[in-house]
Amino acid sequence: MIRVLLADDQSLVRAGFKALLDAQDDLEVAGEAADGDEALRRVRALRPDVVLMDIRMPVLDGLAATRRITDDPDLKDVKVVILTTFELDEYVFEAIRSGASGFLVKDTEPAELLRAVRAVVEGDALLSPGVTRRLISEFAARSKEPAAAGLLAGLTEREREVMALVGIGLSNDEIARRLVVSPLTAKTHVSRTMVKLGARDRAQLVVMAYESGLVRPGWLG
Repeated sequence: MIRVLLADDQSLVRAGFKALLDAQDDLEVAGEAADGDEALRRVRALRPDVVLMDIRMPVLDGLAATRRITDDPDLKDVKVVILTTFELDEYVFEAIRSGASGFLVKDTEPAELLRAVRAVVEGDALLSPGVTRRLISEFAARSKEPAAAGLLAGLTEREREVMALVGIGLSNDEIARRLVVSPLTAKTHVSRTMVKLGARDRAQLVVMAYESGLVRPGWLG
């Protein structure tokens, strides 16, 4: 059973998500919060698998709450999916840098929301359709000078190659086609790379690809 915490200051929104999630055999709403501070307290008390976190909330906003969750070693298994009204929200970039595992607009189709919750539990990053490559382009434009190459010292050449492809926004299936391997093999390479680098999920792997200099601005064409 995947346990979900709903953090949104609109009770109607929470009620809608709760009805959808609780109707699934493998999902349940473990708790709710109306602001970021309450969300943080509830996460520490309930240890949900996934938090659906609104960005704009009183007391403590969703970004700050996400950062505190992902910075806490005791909460390392909690995944955060950021929710917002606009796909091109100015906070998307910072949300991923803050440790969020995914990003969805609130008018996402119900089936997509359910897929998102299940996907992030498996370690996959989740972004609304159309956001991924724009987000990566934005990261490229804002990225600082690459960190020391030592960050990637423990990776094999194939793992570096796979990480670079993740960094430019390719899915496991696209990586498999590019490298002429099976999707399972591609997924295994991605997983091993994440373990070696201590990446929480695929979204953080993208950030590391840019910060290490493995992927550079302009690669998306």
